[in-house]
Amino acid sequence: MVKDFDVFSRHLAMADEKIDPLWSKNLFSIQDVHKWRHLRATLSPTFTANKLRMMFDLMQECAKNFTKHYLEQEDEVFEVDIKDAFRRYATDVIATTAFGITCNSLKDRNNEFYIMGLDASNFDGIRFLKFLLYSISPLLTKILRLGIFSKTVSNFFRKIVSDNIRMRKEQNIIRPDMIHLLMEARKGKLKKEKSEPVDLEADSFAAVDESEIIKKETDWQMEITDEDITAQAMVFFLGGFDTTSSMMSFAIAELAVNPEIQQKLDKEISDVFENTGGKIKYEDINRMKYLDMIISETLRKWTLAILLDRQAVKPYTIYHDNGKQPLKLNEGDVVWIPTYCIHRDPAYFPDPEKFDPERFSDERKHEIKPFTYLPFGAGPRNCIGSRFALLEAKIALFSILIHFEVVPTKKTILPLKLNEKAVTLQLEGGFIFGLKKKKANMGNYLIC
Repeated sequence: MVKDFDVFSRHLAMADEKIDPLWSKNLFSIQDVHKWRHLRATLSPTFTANKLRMMFDLMQECAKNFTKHYLEQEDEVFEVDIKDAFRRYATDVIATTAFGITCNSLKDRNNEFYIMGLDASNFDGIRFLKFLLYSISPLLTKILRLGIFSKTVSNFFRKIVSDNIRMRKEQNIIRPDMIHLLMEARKGKLKKEKSEPVDLEADSFAAVDESEIIKKETDWQMEITDEDITAQAMVFFLGGFDTTSSMMSFAIAELAVNPEIQQKLDKEISDVFENTGGKIKYEDINRMKYLDMIISETLRKWTLAILLDRQAVKPYTIYHDNGKQPLKLNEGDVVWIPTYCIHRDPAYFPDPEKFDPERFSDERKHEIKPFTYLPFGAGPRNCIGSRFALLEAKIALFSILIHFEVVPTKKTILPLKLNEKAVTLQLEGGFIFGLKKKKANMGNYLIC
């Protein structure tokens, strides 16, 4: 993934470009490594600290709508399907930061963005079988013309993006987002930004950096179609809709069953709130060490990318230190990295079933061995939106825990365990938890 990236420079192809261009042309799936490098370099500025700082207020507004909705509930303690709630919050965040569209998915519960997100991110049933068939027999899926996304979902995103592009052109709208960068790249007007130094004190442990391969990329000439732009917008939506909402849901679940950890986080949140007078800024959220430790431990214990894959583009030999026979890989062979198993291996993380944010404290995080913690992958094809996802999650958790204590309910299955029948990581019995209103008045946070 890192040292021999020239050999393992792509993921396993899961769709034919002619059959499902929106899947095969996105940054994750694209097979042409040269086009991938150009596209990655084009999109990378979307997620710099400066751009995230601009998006912070938009995310915060979504979080305020989110908490306001639940503060309006009459009961002091009430049940919430946390996963559903966070999916709706994530929908609103992506709609405003990527498309410039305002949603309130908790009030308008059947808005198209949310409904299409549910459809696109559902990898159970038939879609799971399609993925399985792609990995076993790509030729058969090509003959059967099996695409990943339904025509309804694909056409919805095509229309959203094409309307967005047209409106921006007609009204000369400029937004610091992915669609704007791709529009500029298409016109040959995209200028390479100077790399921003990373604030190590404020950076998340789980965040991954852009590789030198991409930082040095200077050839920006590439043909970018509306279909290319739609493909990137769609994968960005998918990553935020389900993956990020799952990260937040598992964090809430652990806080609910570990009240001493929740209490310690409450103290940090209260201190930040008081020190800022409720005027929370981008830097304030990013400098919350215990919040970051909780997110980092959530991503260890409940690894969302349970497997990472890389496909060899040329022959490669893996030599063993213990004298075993070398493993020879041919072009096209796929290597699977079992991230979930690595994160729960006691050789790397003692007492791995225990939720212990202290693993990521300043005093202990040096004990984590390189490449044993991979929540966002590693190497040049790591997750480009890691800092975006982390910021989105931190804002949501901060906003909720100012006003509510999270508690288990009668419907919460304890101890927490995975639903073994689900394709993606889900809790047995779902994410049903209680929100208990706090007596302290933090109402000003909603209008600051």
